[in-house]
Amino acid sequence: MKAAAEISVLSATLTVTLLICGAAITLIGSLGLLRLRSFYERVHAPTLGTTLGTTCIALASMIYFSALGARPVLHELLIIVFVTVTTPISLMVLVRAAVFRNESENQGTTRRGEKNEHG
Repeated sequence: MKAAAEISVLSATLTVTLLICGAAITLIGSLGLLRLRSFYERVHAPTLGTTLGTTCIALASMIYFSALGARPVLHELLIIVFVTVTTPISLMVLVRAAVFRNESENQGTTRRGEKNEHG
């Protein structure tokens, strides 16, 4: 408790604002996962919420611990970089796997003798 009293009002205000924004953005992305209908829509919303929400929370951590220790804390930059790089890659892998599965299922139905759109 003593450490929190030593932080300036500006640092505390920025920290609280970024924490609330990061939590709200992550929550909105999670609600998008529940609310949206197709797989392709569902995978998009949490990806954006995770990336931006994690960035806001990591920035809040940087501000708080930099103000507390009176020196810049840059460990969170690695977290931001890794999340920003890996989240879109995992999105692309999931979507490509879903597209591949949909295409292979559609080809499997036309091979069994069912009619496709060409006749």
